[in-house]
Amino acid sequence: MYIFRQNRYITLLISAILVCSGSILLLWGHMDQSQNRARSIELSSNNKSIFVKQQNRNTAVNMNASLNQERRIYRPVVPVISRLQMKKQGESKTSERFQLLFTRNLIAAEQALVQQKAVKAEAAAEAVETIDMSHPPNQIYFTRTELLSQANKDQATWNYVLTDEELHLLHKIVMAEAEGEPYEGKVAVANVVLNRLRSANYPDTIKEVIYQKSQFSPVQNGRMDRVTPNEDSIRAVTEALHGRKEVSDDTYYFLSLSLATDLTVAHTKSKTKEIGNHTFYK
Repeated sequence: MYIFRQNRYITLLISAILVCSGSILLLWGHMDQSQNRARSIELSSNNKSIFVKQQNRNTAVNMNASLNQERRIYRPVVPVISRLQMKKQGESKTSERFQLLFTRNLIAAEQALVQQKAVKAEAAAEAVETIDMSHPPNQIYFTRTELLSQANKDQATWNYVLTDEELHLLHKIVMAEAEGEPYEGKVAVANVVLNRLRSANYPDTIKEVIYQKSQFSPVQNGRMDRVTPNEDSIRAVTEALHGRKEVSDDTYYFLSLSLATDLTVAHTKSKTKEIGNHTFYK
C-alpha cells in the first residue's frame, strides 16, 4: 500500500491499463458475438442458398427427367408416322405399278387372243376354200356339246365315220320330214338327227337314231321308204354335215303343230325356233 501511495502515477497507469484491458476484452467479446451472428446469418443464408440451389437442381433434374420422358414418348412418333407414310406411299406406288403391269399384261393377252383368233379365222377360211362343200365329208367331228365344221376338226373330242348307207338314210329322212318346208327347215331336220347322234341320251349310230321307236313319224307310217330325195334334201344334208346350223346344238325335237296328233313335246319342252310349219324344241 505504501508503494501505491508513493507512486501515485504508477497506480493511475496500472488502473488505466486495467481499464483498457477490460475494454479490449469487452470489445473483443462483442466482436466475437457479432462475428458469430454474422457467421450464423451467413451460414443460414448459405444454407438457404444451398437449399434453394438444391431445390432448383432437383426441379431442373425433374424437368429434365420429364422432358427426357416426353422425348422418349413423343420423339419416336415422328419417325413412326414418317415410316407409316413412307410405307403407305410405297404400297401406293407398288399398287400403281402392279395395276399398270396388270393392265399391260391384260392388253397384251387380249391382243394375243385377237391375233390368235384372226390366225384361226384365216386358217379356217383357207381350210374352207380347200374343202369341197358340194360333197359330204367322210367323217364328222364333235365336242361334248356341239358338231364341228370340217375346218375346226382339230378341236374335236371324238369323230364319227359316215357310211354311204347312213348318208342315204339322212337324205331320205330329211326328204320325208321336210319335203314341203323351206330349205332352212331341211337343214334344221338334219341338225336334229346329228344332235341326237352327239348326245349321250340317244343311240350311237345314225341308223339307230333314225329308227329309234316312236321318234320320227315317216318311219312309223312307211313314208320314208317311199320317198326319193330331191336335190335340196341332198344339199341340205351335205351342208349340215359340213357344220351349217339352223337350230342350236341342244335342239332334239320338232313337230308340225297343225298335223301332230301327240303334242307332249310342245307341252313339256322349250321352244327354240319356228321354220315353216315346223316348231323346234330342246
